[in-house]
Amino acid sequence: MRTLLNLIWLLFGGLWLALGYVLAGIVACILIITIPFGIASFRMAGYALWPFGRSVVDKPGAGVGSGLGNVIWFVIAGIWLAIGHVTTAVAQAITIIGIPLAIANLKMIPVTCFPFGKEIVDNRLLSPTVHPRYTI
Repeated sequence: MRTLLNLIWLLFGGLWLALGYVLAGIVACILIITIPFGIASFRMAGYALWPFGRSVVDKPGAGVGSGLGNVIWFVIAGIWLAIGHVTTAVAQAITIIGIPLAIANLKMIPVTCFPFGKEIVDNRLLSPTVHPRYTI
């Protein structure tokens, strides 16, 4: 089921969202100082491309640098990528088949806005009680 949902996701929004993250990553990597933002963007592109069966969890040891990076990210790229997720979710929610995709799209918004201090892991590595809020 997870593979089927990922394939439908890829066709109806995932590819375009991943390309948005890749574009943001390329722009961020142009300047030396923003390379960590580019790496975070590329990590999110992989998640946006194939989200079902993966979860976002808090990374242990994330500190003040992650918080500062999240604030800068939100102002520069996070808000625009979140708008892309909302727009895609609205388009997906028009059909009954697209409703699970729209819900998954909206669940990606918190990590889209604040990617630092988070880690994307396979659901098979998690127990069901670990961070159910971020599970897609």
